[in-house]
Amino acid sequence: MLSALGLSADEERLYRFLVARPGPVPAAQLALPDLPAAAVPVLLGSLTERGLVIFQDGEYAMAPPAVALGALLRRRRDDLRSAELELVALAEEHRLATLGRTAGDVIEVISGADAVRHRFAQIQHAAREEIRSMVVPYATVVPPGENEAEPVTMARGVRYRVIIDREFLEMPSAHAILTQALEEGEDVRVVDRVPIKMIIADRQLGMLPLTDGRTTAPASVLVHASGILDALIALYDEVWERGRPLRLTPAVEGGELEELDVRVLTLLLAGLTDHAIASSLDLSARTVQRRIRGLMDLAGVTTRVQLGWHAARKDWI
Repeated sequence: MLSALGLSADEERLYRFLVARPGPVPAAQLALPDLPAAAVPVLLGSLTERGLVIFQDGEYAMAPPAVALGALLRRRRDDLRSAELELVALAEEHRLATLGRTAGDVIEVISGADAVRHRFAQIQHAAREEIRSMVVPYATVVPPGENEAEPVTMARGVRYRVIIDREFLEMPSAHAILTQALEEGEDVRVVDRVPIKMIIADRQLGMLPLTDGRTTAPASVLVHASGILDALIALYDEVWERGRPLRLTPAVEGGELEELDVRVLTLLLAGLTDHAIASSLDLSARTVQRRIRGLMDLAGVTTRVQLGWHAARKDWI
């Protein structure tokens, strides 16, 4: 896609048409079925101004892509670099201007589900190094698995550390959501109870519900860099340290656990009952018990406590 270099869809379509031609093309033959005839001269003029098309003796030919598009790419990189430097300057100017800010400048109330969703995505897009997140079950404004900003942000190299409430594992869609998250590179830990749903970008912005309770409501609080945000980060890091890491395919001697055994063991060690595991994985309780019995036999233990100890010692989970 050449839109990143400033070309419209029609300009790109016409340019690709010329690229596929071995030599110059008379203007009269430049008719594309999906482009109005009146639009072609305008598009050719634009491509010629950009240096992507050469006009000579009534014929049009494309300029070599490596040269023409390479020049556009370099200019776009220079523009982005200039914008990045300007962003740094503006951020410093903002920091100096807010040294004497009041409590009202540190805390911002966001009302309305759409506004909360927009700011939730905006916080992630602004992150440069790390996102810390606490996830509760049954969130309403941005339900689990529907955070569209997350894969985009991770693709930029931003690390995601996510703490989930144990109750989240009992949701029918939990395993699919967590499997995808782990495959994409998230670090995920489970705790018995998440104290509050929140997200923190670097050490600059935090967001949490305005009202009490752990689920997302259509009103949130945005916390800028401050002592309050430092306290939220300290809370997050303390909860993270006592969380239990989740993994996808723990290695065992002589091979790997079956995928279903991985799921059962993960939920078992997260503290779920047999019936909760069965409900989460759409299995019968008897199947869950049989799988756990098989894991105990594999580990050579006789109790579930011993199984948990063995799984930790052997790095199964």
